[in-house]
Amino acid sequence: MATYKPVVVQACPKLGERITQDTLYWRGYKTPVQIKEFGAINKIDFSPAPPYNYAVTASSRIHIYGRYSQEPIKTFSRFRDAAYCATYRDDGRLLAAGSEDGSVCLFDISGKAALRQFEGHTKPVHVVGFLSDKYRIFSGGDDYSSNLWDIPSATEIISYSEHTDYVRCGCASKVNADVFITGSYDHTVKLFDARTKSSVMTIEHGHPVESVLLFPSGGLLVSAGGRYVKVWDVLKGGQLLVSLKNHHKTVTCLCLNSSGQRLLSGSLDRHVKIYSTTSYKVVHSFNYATSILSLALSPEDETIVVGMTNGVLNVKHRKPEEKNENSQKKRQPAYRTYVKGRTYMPKQEDFCVSKPVKRVLRKYDKLLRSFQSSKALDAVLEPPIMLHTPEVTVAVMQELHRRGTLRSALAGRDEKQVNLLLTFVARRVIEPRFTPVLVTVADMITDIYQPVVGQSAIVDKQFLKLQEAIGKEIDYQEELLEVLGMMDTLFATFTKKKDTCLGENKSNGVTEIIETNRNY
Repeated sequence: MATYKPVVVQACPKLGERITQDTLYWRGYKTPVQIKEFGAINKIDFSPAPPYNYAVTASSRIHIYGRYSQEPIKTFSRFRDAAYCATYRDDGRLLAAGSEDGSVCLFDISGKAALRQFEGHTKPVHVVGFLSDKYRIFSGGDDYSSNLWDIPSATEIISYSEHTDYVRCGCASKVNADVFITGSYDHTVKLFDARTKSSVMTIEHGHPVESVLLFPSGGLLVSAGGRYVKVWDVLKGGQLLVSLKNHHKTVTCLCLNSSGQRLLSGSLDRHVKIYSTTSYKVVHSFNYATSILSLALSPEDETIVVGMTNGVLNVKHRKPEEKNENSQKKRQPAYRTYVKGRTYMPKQEDFCVSKPVKRVLRKYDKLLRSFQSSKALDAVLEPPIMLHTPEVTVAVMQELHRRGTLRSALAGRDEKQVNLLLTFVARRVIEPRFTPVLVTVADMITDIYQPVVGQSAIVDKQFLKLQEAIGKEIDYQEELLEVLGMMDTLFATFTKKKDTCLGENKSNGVTEIIETNRNY
């Protein structure tokens, strides 16, 4: 008896992902650590000073985490209600945060109680930050105002009420100690100078502004709102340089890496996009479980921390770089042992002993070997195989058709099994690699189950989906043939024009030669 030959699954080439230096770099992070907070995480901020701890603002608490700690090393919880936007000062010694009751609190990292409490806002304060001189704080709240505070005297310096909706984001210039920027739900971004009594620049973003970011040079401003991330040239009076629309939902947070060459944006569509700041093209992206509210990158790009709406903190650390020299030295003896004797050519007098190779058959191969056609088809109609490896399902159908048992395997099925079959065929029949086989399968299913059409609403619905999919594919093919005909006509016209031009050039050349000979 001849040995059974397993079913040959057609291998189709796959379009691989383009591997770039950015891909390798951003993939060099470990498996993320998940930390559960008490509520949605509205702000994450890294300390600019070593050891680069980070503050997480969620619910009515501010937790300080170490770079590798999964438990908070310090907690500020003396808020009556929700806390917002805990931000470090440039030296990492002070921390400022807004609150639901309209106050701005200033904390010493080494203490627990608030050093200062600034009262002036009448509604929740969602934006807090330090100016680069380290002695003033700016804030923005739901009362449409943007205030500037003096830390030593705990007094209000000036209040701007130019926004017409909630102020929800802001940042300070690192170049000029008097400049800070706020973004509002009134679709505008305003640049303020503490030396003036009104804003010095207004930029229209076009959507409620969720986040603003100023480049370290102070010349470029990035605003995020709606699905758009826009880059503006501040030195040219707020000229729009580029508008990016790579997210599917509202962009909620922005971040720059340590070199300023990569811009990160987080969105409610569960993605973090990484852009090159030279071409503003997406060079990499991360996918997360739920919508993203906050994002931060450590000063040395060693840690990425993402805060989500479900209160989960996602922390990724970079993998330590391995020393190639040591790894090669360790692998060399094992590699030499592994390939030893592979290149040896047996001599004529040598007696070769071949080791029998045990062939392991798949479940559907075992059933086909025992001529159980219906069960073999059932084995490849399981959801994991249909979804992830449809080529296996199609290969078994093709083998059954070659044996002449496909019709009997398709017949005698109940409503659930017919629904599963039709779902697979309707989804995959339009793929060119499966079309020849699945068209035959669709014809057989239609012939077998035509008498029972109208008895099951579920099966009738799948038949209609199959009809719709085939109808759309026929329309696409007709449109493609029309386009192909147009292209053939254009190519033919170009060829004729080229031949005519060549003929004219040749004739002109001959005429010139004849006239020259006559002159001589």
